[in-house]
Amino acid sequence: MAEEKAPGIVKSMEFGGETFDVPFAKGNPGKSREELDEIKRKLREEGGASDGEMVATMGFCAPYQPRTYMTELPGVICERDQACVLRDGVTIYADIYRPANTDEKVPVICAFGPFGKNPSEGMDSWQLMGVPPKTVSQYSKFESPDPGYWCRNGYAVANVDPRGVGNSEGDVYLWGHQDAQDGYDFIEWVTQQEWCNGKATMLGNSGVCMSHWRIAATRPPHLACLAAWEGQGDLYRESYFCGGIPNPDYETHIIEALAVNNYIEDTPAMVAKYPLMNNYYKDKIVDWNKIRIPTYVTAGWVHHHLRGAFEGFRRIRSPKKWMRAHRDFEWPDSYNPESLEDVKRFFDRYLKDINNGWEFTPRVRIDVMDAYDYDYASKRPEESFPLKRTEYKKIYLNAADGTASYEPFATESEVVYDPKTETTSFNFRFEEDTEITGFMKLHLNVECRGHDNMDLFPWVIKLDKDGNYVPIRVMGAPFRGAWGFLRCSHRELDPQYASDFQPVHAHTKEERMAPGEIVPVDIEFYPHSRIWHKGEQLSVVVAGRFVKTEWFHDTDMNHKTDNGDGMHVIHTGGQYDSYLQIPVVPPKYQVGDYTYRG
Repeated sequence: MAEEKAPGIVKSMEFGGETFDVPFAKGNPGKSREELDEIKRKLREEGGASDGEMVATMGFCAPYQPRTYMTELPGVICERDQACVLRDGVTIYADIYRPANTDEKVPVICAFGPFGKNPSEGMDSWQLMGVPPKTVSQYSKFESPDPGYWCRNGYAVANVDPRGVGNSEGDVYLWGHQDAQDGYDFIEWVTQQEWCNGKATMLGNSGVCMSHWRIAATRPPHLACLAAWEGQGDLYRESYFCGGIPNPDYETHIIEALAVNNYIEDTPAMVAKYPLMNNYYKDKIVDWNKIRIPTYVTAGWVHHHLRGAFEGFRRIRSPKKWMRAHRDFEWPDSYNPESLEDVKRFFDRYLKDINNGWEFTPRVRIDVMDAYDYDYASKRPEESFPLKRTEYKKIYLNAADGTASYEPFATESEVVYDPKTETTSFNFRFEEDTEITGFMKLHLNVECRGHDNMDLFPWVIKLDKDGNYVPIRVMGAPFRGAWGFLRCSHRELDPQYASDFQPVHAHTKEERMAPGEIVPVDIEFYPHSRIWHKGEQLSVVVAGRFVKTEWFHDTDMNHKTDNGDGMHVIHTGGQYDSYLQIPVVPPKYQVGDYTYRG
């Protein structure tokens, strides 16, 4: 019999002058070490776990134990459960690691995110996927800087349990103005401590970075710089509703996994109640214009945080900003020694005033992917993103035979597929080496027969000259390639943000489809960077559902589709030109048969 869920509460909250009744769910207080050990014991008896296996990564709440002690790391001291009182009187707690036996004041790296300030205490072996065991010390907060590295390099690390997480007081507010305001208060408190040189930064990826983006936009006076690695900036478009299609399961997983003694904002309930963009969701969009400090951004080509990372880099107002776009997954990239040394140079420059030549670093460095585990280019230097020399070309689709061409097709045709069970595809063969780096968009003329909406899930993959699939492999698993989403009833573009290469949708109204109506739609693709060699094929695959692959992140992608019993129809040719627009990047230098791409 399933355990009965404790009742939640509702809070009346104001966002942008509009009042919402926001539900808060009763939190899961987390497991103790003893409870985790018992779970492991039972799993071992059933043959489901080994001694060194992690059972949980976030749902662990360590006992409240304020004290100062020498860690097992040589020369590193920890001030545990340090109390920070926020402006409204709520107390939150942090574990602060810093170099011992020194009178030198040091800058502090803050990790302000909801995943628990010491989850590794609940595990026999602190591991992250793709990261070799023992690479990260047991004192690291999930997806956050490791004190084992940073304290030995002259920095303090503050692992924070935000409001409502673990033993911190209050209720959990996820990635909105309250979270940002609390982060501001913490930075201004921690930089006044006697051991601090008065400068702070933030470092962490994924959900931790999502908090950091929003805190930086409040402009704490003592926040000297920011390392924003792999974080979303627009929760409506990038998480809650992908292209307008609800995807609440990912947030449900987070809410259930966090250690929360009181209540936590029930974002999946809000998704179910409010399908259109409103002031509640706008509160969870980063105010990019307000971020003007030096910022180091990373983006992973294979990660669902990809869009937010590039939006942040492009839209923040800092004159000193750098982007590194890589092909690895977030965790191995974050703890890779080369990445650590790189961000250390950035921190040394802006937190310690060391004139180390950081400004020579190219503003943009990108990995251009090729096939399997191989890249065509690694950390190639560029001046901006999108790349200035980009040439946008249209690949026209032909529904008659599933082909595609640079030239439009004169004859109208259509392809019909069942969105519940089928996909359709269009293949284009390159006659010369072609690099695609930047934003693709898919323009389709679509019709739904038997329903009044279509949910579209397109992606772009590489095929070899014989039509065989050529995947990108990351951490041993094939990744689907470039992707996009669109609920066709949300096809209206946002005039403030949409451009010819990036069709950003407004999501402020529904436009259902009438029987027999053929409507044009533009679908935004997340940025991509890959080379197609002469003879290889690009395949545009379109589905009416999220087609799961071996890629491990697909397990949480359970979109609530609205296709009814309708059949999807794509019209091409004649007056119904449907096409994929690609950002073609020519070589930096070309003479005769020689090409130089950098």
